[in-house]
Amino acid sequence: MKVTVWMMVMLLASCTLLAGCTGAPKNIDPVTQFQVERYLGTWYEIVRQDHAFEEGLSNVTATYSMRDDGGVAVLNRGYSAEDKKWREAEGRAYFVNSSDVGHLKVSFFGPFYGAYVIFELDKKDYQYAMISGPSRDYFWLLSRTPTMPADVKNRLLAQAQVLGFPMDKLITVIHSK
Repeated sequence: MKVTVWMMVMLLASCTLLAGCTGAPKNIDPVTQFQVERYLGTWYEIVRQDHAFEEGLSNVTATYSMRDDGGVAVLNRGYSAEDKKWREAEGRAYFVNSSDVGHLKVSFFGPFYGAYVIFELDKKDYQYAMISGPSRDYFWLLSRTPTMPADVKNRLLAQAQVLGFPMDKLITVIHSK
């Protein structure tokens, strides 16, 4: 097969685009000394930037478990009041560099991956985490419980604001019993 310059440019552009989707935003550093075993289990979304894949969902959780291939299985679940049913998305995640750095790439379909950057974490008890995607257009504040103390939430959101996340695009996730 003859490889043309155009094919090489397209291949390079595709690789750059795909790699760009798994990188961390500028000046957002993933946590170090990360312990995936402690991160496994269920997390509740407290605050997020709303996107089409989660729009209108309440009671949103993310549950993480180990995969046989060394990756992390991801199960995102939320309730759609409009549809009156639960929605689920299953994915897989792998560490971008080292397993002790909170920077993973996650996929919910095919070969396409997006960044999952844990840039703030309660390293003592693993009770809260702040997550970014490949840009500041993706943000999640997670907790091990459906609610979070107001002082902790306010401190974390103030930190996110200083880091340049758009506060006017955040929504508070409703968790009902």
